[in-house]
Amino acid sequence: MRIKIFATLLAFSPFVISDTQSQAAVPGDKFDLSQWKITLPTDMDKNGKVDEISDTKLSETAFPPFFFLDKNGHMVFAAPNKASTTSGSSNTRSELRQMIRAGNTKIKTKAPANNFSIKANPKSDKFGSVGGMMSATLKVDRVALRAKYPDKAPAYSVVVGQIHAGKDEKIMKKTKDQFGHGNEPIKIYYKKWPGHDKGSVFWTYERNLPKTDPNRTDIAYPVWGNTWENPEDPGEAGVALSEVFSYVINVHENTMYLTFSAEGKPTVEYEINLADNVDAYGNVDELDNPGGYAGDWNYFKAGAYNQCSTKDDPGFWYTACPGSGDWKTDVENGDFVMVTFLKLALGESVPPASTP
Repeated sequence: MRIKIFATLLAFSPFVISDTQSQAAVPGDKFDLSQWKITLPTDMDKNGKVDEISDTKLSETAFPPFFFLDKNGHMVFAAPNKASTTSGSSNTRSELRQMIRAGNTKIKTKAPANNFSIKANPKSDKFGSVGGMMSATLKVDRVALRAKYPDKAPAYSVVVGQIHAGKDEKIMKKTKDQFGHGNEPIKIYYKKWPGHDKGSVFWTYERNLPKTDPNRTDIAYPVWGNTWENPEDPGEAGVALSEVFSYVINVHENTMYLTFSAEGKPTVEYEINLADNVDAYGNVDELDNPGGYAGDWNYFKAGAYNQCSTKDDPGFWYTACPGSGDWKTDVENGDFVMVTFLKLALGESVPPASTP
């Protein structure tokens, strides 16, 4: 049985969904969503918080136009520039959050048993897993086309996969502000400037430092094309909208192994130890936390995390992208992002030689 909100929002979708699909098919019919919940760019009950669909209901749910199964059996995520956001972000999202508990609500979302750590964590035996793997095959169909501050790095981009460390005041106090800041050891980006035929795929590592530390920043590593600060056309090295590519994030013991692949493109691999401050090029980063993310709890995320913030502010992240808040209007103006996943899977980590 589908939840009522499926039918409620379907009428507002400007995308064609067949009658058969709209009545019967939801992403959970084709994808294993048992270990995920989703955050949506809506506030249907007007309680001032973004809507979420829990891991107990997600497998039977669609939420078009922001989360649905398309006519090809692929899982679609969309987020307009202007919509409801989580309390800690000015960016909208239609994004899955890993839930290792798989519907066992006796385990709280932030509990160790619902999250993973790396092997170096002194309490690693208390977590749902040590490390883990997320693999995806996807295509970015749309990025937002307008930004008041186009030279700010996040403009015209969307995050399609990440690992988020937990924000935890207790851990901050116990470790004397060394861990628990809620930073991200990886975010995978797609960015395409208006007027370019192709965009770029890259990933970032955030130094695991307090928010007040001026050295807390995201270090960008190229995959295909450029990194986010480069306005040059990536040309044939880049990735076009709706061009399929894949990524694997394999956190095994203390090391994060990354593999990016696409037809006609060179396979790109990186590895970085998440228990120290050596970067992905093998150099010591004196400005990073010497313990990396060893004291944190973590979880995977995947979907469409729109980086075109509507907030007008001098800060790095605030691109002042326009948006009306009306879905149809925002689609017509190109003020939204859309990402389609052909495959998405979670699993246990594997030794790097076994990474698919």
